[in-house]
Amino acid sequence: METARYLLSRFAQSLFALFCIITLTFFLARLAPGGPFLDEKKIPEHLVEQMKRNYGFDKPLPVQYAMYLGRLVKGDLGPSFGNKGFSVNEIIADSFPVSAALGFCGLVLALALGIPVGVFAAAKRNTIVDYTLMSLVTLGICVPTFVVAPLLGEIFALKLGLFDVALWENSSAWILGSVTLGLYYSTYIARLTRGSMIEVLSQDFIRTAKAKGVPPLAILFKHAFRGGITPVVAFLGPAIAGLIGGSFVVETVFGLPGLGQHLIKAASNRDYWLINGTVSVIAVLILTMNFLVDVLQAWLDPRTRGKS
Repeated sequence: METARYLLSRFAQSLFALFCIITLTFFLARLAPGGPFLDEKKIPEHLVEQMKRNYGFDKPLPVQYAMYLGRLVKGDLGPSFGNKGFSVNEIIADSFPVSAALGFCGLVLALALGIPVGVFAAAKRNTIVDYTLMSLVTLGICVPTFVVAPLLGEIFALKLGLFDVALWENSSAWILGSVTLGLYYSTYIARLTRGSMIEVLSQDFIRTAKAKGVPPLAILFKHAFRGGITPVVAFLGPAIAGLIGGSFVVETVFGLPGLGQHLIKAASNRDYWLINGTVSVIAVLILTMNFLVDVLQAWLDPRTRGKS
């Protein structure tokens, strides 16, 4: 019963957060200077007014907001002004798999690198191995993705010719993009894992296990790992948000047609519905993953249920 209340509370908070994000995005996009009907070529004023009437832009802003929410409930994200003949639904359906694949592969790589490095550094605490690994991790944190991405492209694509430098279809550029994201977030995961594992390894039940002659590997992975991995699970929500946000830069560097590319162009062109739709989809993804992380964290550490 307590678990059900905890999850219901988290779900309600996610819905409220989603409503706030959609509302803020709608009004901020509409209040920004410019508009979707401005062009380098001067459009006659009467045509601009006619287009505004066709799209309902002649109505008061609260009425437009209510109309947008009505369409949103039905799953209709509206037309795209910058991509003539395409709806926002169609654009997102084409670009979302690119961003999702990029973020997922980056997350898998981050976990595959960060967790073992953190565990190994904790096991070798205050040794040359620990100092070396943490120095490399600190260096990785200091170097942003917009620096790493061009370097990887220059070395592995242009000089060595192992990967394609850009594009998505029949291309390996997405591998370099995933590696860029994975390397960056593996550094945070490694630091979190090391700190948490050191804390767990210093507790009384670990000393008792050592006194009983339990092998070091069993102590590390059977007794300490579950408690030591809890902060990493809590970090997955922000990490996924960062992976999606960071993929905007990576998509631009490697020319990948993901959500980030469309969102940047939509903001430049004041493509209101595409801005709203893209932000809404990203928000749903992030909030969903945060909710799943809350569920997993509650299973790993039941004490978190009382913090809701």
